[in-house]
Amino acid sequence: MQLNPEDLPKHRYVLLDRLGHHDLAPFIRTYLKKRTIYSVLYYLCNLMIVGLTAYLFLQGYHASGYDAGNRFTFFANGIAIAFALVPLHEYIHALAYKSQGATRTSYKVIWIRLYFMALADKFVANKKEFQVVALAPFAVITSLLVVLFFLLPATYQLTVAGCLLAHTAMCSGDFGLLSYFQFHKRMEVVTYDDVENNLSYFYGRDLN
Repeated sequence: MQLNPEDLPKHRYVLLDRLGHHDLAPFIRTYLKKRTIYSVLYYLCNLMIVGLTAYLFLQGYHASGYDAGNRFTFFANGIAIAFALVPLHEYIHALAYKSQGATRTSYKVIWIRLYFMALADKFVANKKEFQVVALAPFAVITSLLVVLFFLLPATYQLTVAGCLLAHTAMCSGDFGLLSYFQFHKRMEVVTYDDVENNLSYFYGRDLN
């Protein structure tokens, strides 16, 4: 969006929320509890993957040689792989930001809370631009994992399911922020990051 943060008031935007990066989790929980397209989609995706995982665990339960411990190991490996994908996830966010016009991207980790973030300093993004940024890692990584699920032998499908489940859960922040935009759908909402002060701002203006 071709606007600088200091120009927002001139274009009738008013401050809606100021989000400290250390306070991300409560903010995300609040908007994942709102009934929006994105919160419903987030929980539906998680529910479907839980169902798939349960099916893969129970498949062949009564057959001789069924080994629950072995299956759990494959599943746990998938969760570990999901954590290893975090740098790729954030890199895709940064690429998506750049595709929308951001020039100053960076990464941030808050280890005590296990927050991982890709930021675009002072880049004002509207809803359409932020949708691209927020959904890009979910779309790319989920698509790759679904393809792998059908290509790999059945033995490794639980590993893919574990990775899908963990990665989708890790996308809570992306879906929570999208839910924020959807919750304020009667306004034109924009957001930008203030990297130096560890803040993200949300501004809005009436659509009329």
